[in-house]
Amino acid sequence: MKKIKLLFYLFVLIFLIYACKSDITFPLEQEELFTQASENGILVNEGFNRCLKYLNGWLGLTDSVTGLFPRNINDNRSKDIWNAKDCAADNYPFMVLTSALLDREKFNGPMIEMLRTETKLTSRIGSMPDTYSFSKKNFTNNDTILADIIFGSAEYIKDGLIPLTEWLGPSPWSERMISILDDIWKYAPVETPYGNICSDNPEVNGDMLQSLSRIYWTTGERKYLEWAERLGDYYLLGNNHPTKNFKVLRLRDHGCEIVSGLCELYATVSYADPSKKEVYKIHLISMLDRILDVGRNKDGLFYNSIDPVKGIPVDSAIADNFGYTLNGYYTVYLIDKIEKYREPVIKALNILNEKYRNFAWEGTSSDGYADAIEGALNLFARESVPSAKEWIDSEIKVMWNKQQPSGIIEGWHGDGNFARTTIMYCLWKTGGAYLSPWTEDLRIGAVHKENKLYLTISSEKGWKGKLNLDKKRHFEFMHLPLDWPRINQFPEYFTMEKEKSYSVSSNISHLNQIISEEELQEGLPVKIKAGSTVKLIIQ
Repeated sequence: MKKIKLLFYLFVLIFLIYACKSDITFPLEQEELFTQASENGILVNEGFNRCLKYLNGWLGLTDSVTGLFPRNINDNRSKDIWNAKDCAADNYPFMVLTSALLDREKFNGPMIEMLRTETKLTSRIGSMPDTYSFSKKNFTNNDTILADIIFGSAEYIKDGLIPLTEWLGPSPWSERMISILDDIWKYAPVETPYGNICSDNPEVNGDMLQSLSRIYWTTGERKYLEWAERLGDYYLLGNNHPTKNFKVLRLRDHGCEIVSGLCELYATVSYADPSKKEVYKIHLISMLDRILDVGRNKDGLFYNSIDPVKGIPVDSAIADNFGYTLNGYYTVYLIDKIEKYREPVIKALNILNEKYRNFAWEGTSSDGYADAIEGALNLFARESVPSAKEWIDSEIKVMWNKQQPSGIIEGWHGDGNFARTTIMYCLWKTGGAYLSPWTEDLRIGAVHKENKLYLTISSEKGWKGKLNLDKKRHFEFMHLPLDWPRINQFPEYFTMEKEKSYSVSSNISHLNQIISEEELQEGLPVKIKAGSTVKLIIQ
């Protein structure tokens, strides 16, 4: 009897030792995934720290009176101004996003203060902003030029405030966005048979088509759909068809927006106004087919610009914004399952690693690399062509090497796109997860496989904080009926779903648990000892 008791107590002791042991091992195939995740964590550490250096570098350049930063530090005129189409649209939003992810003190301090300041100082016609001079302490232009103000306002919304809203959800930035948008259409000066529109510039109207198509779903307000349909009628039903009436159709930025914008409208009316979809369809298909026929080189990448009527390139250099136009094709593929609009995406992704490594996008500009990599990331999230992954991993390092020790990249508003694309890249490598608070020694990497997220988190100095997972932002924040590919979006990978529970398995015993989506929304508490690694499987 005593022997039985002793054996029983020995069994209990062994069980308790193993139950409390923190170094739990996983099967070999899972350990291999954790090794990949750790390698991704090294890249994420570098990328996020580069974004912080960019943020701090530009914050060191702010005007001493207003707290705003200049358009450009490379020429005297640009050093003196803050403007909507460049500072507000391209640089400031990705300083906001960097701080939202990596430095909440700056997010809640100088970033929100800049929004208040630019709203107060630059709003000129209603909420629409105009260019502000630091030396004049007033608007740069003595005259109020409505077309220029609408141009800057449209850029600010599409390139800056929409991406912030897609990531942050409702916020002071989304309020600014709606206020500016309403005033653009309040003053829309161009008369057409379909009603007044805000411009006759395809770039502005492309910006508006993309913005209105998303904001209609976000707000549920019918007026935004009606304004978008005015533009759709103007381009697809009138005498302004992009491939039948344009003498020059740009397929790079400052022109390509009209193509993807019309495709986003087509996606919207497919759900919100099916009769209008049927009216648009033949005209949209005509545009897309013509661009495929005459707008690409033999590798399937788009020329900078074409004469669509004559069917010849005007500028035969390759557009770094190929992904923006292909977003439109893939959107129509998702809606109508037209395979010939999926094929150009796969062809472009397949050729990049073979022929376009270290390619001179926009010369040697980091902005060209940012736009090209963004396009590939967005499409790769839908079509995981293996060689495209190699290309993205290669080219991000080319772009990163353009950053100066100060954190500044090239000293102009395009620096913001360096941060935008780096954040996209890092979120790809984490499956959309991130840590708060961020410290420079942190490494977080992930592999997303078969509805499971394999995560590694490590710290040289030790760390305590929360692991945050992504959500279906396109639905929860934007209320989109379909996650179509969009310029400046941040693709979704491993996302939490409402009213579901999640299993967390870890090499740290106390982290093993079943947790609800509602609890995960608050962040999963994690503590790491100095020099150690936490491994997690979330499903």
